[in-house]
Amino acid sequence: MSDLDANIPTAFDPFADAKGDDSGAGGKDYVHVRVQQRNGRKSLTTVQGLKKEFSYNKILKDLKKEFCCNGTVVQDPELGQVIQLQGDQRKNVSTFLVQAGIVKKEQIKIHGF
Repeated sequence: MSDLDANIPTAFDPFADAKGDDSGAGGKDYVHVRVQQRNGRKSLTTVQGLKKEFSYNKILKDLKKEFCCNGTVVQDPELGQVIQLQGDQRKNVSTFLVQAGIVKKEQIKIHGF
């Protein structure tokens, strides 16, 4: 009977891994790549959470040149500096950041529809 008791699943906590990440060193070092809908088919891609030691303007310059789009660096009081790009550039930005060695693939979270 004790063997059967061991195989019965207990209540599953979907946020257990999130709680564990906060206690570890560097658990909140995520780079968030989001897309926001503007007018009609127009959209805006935002990148937040990059380390402060990187030059946001140089990264933005390379992103604009690579993807042929316009963009800017915005200072937000809550989020700090945020990179904004025109269009839906989520996949492009994530692959660029990994290939440039700025962040690891596990540290990128892609949000949006």
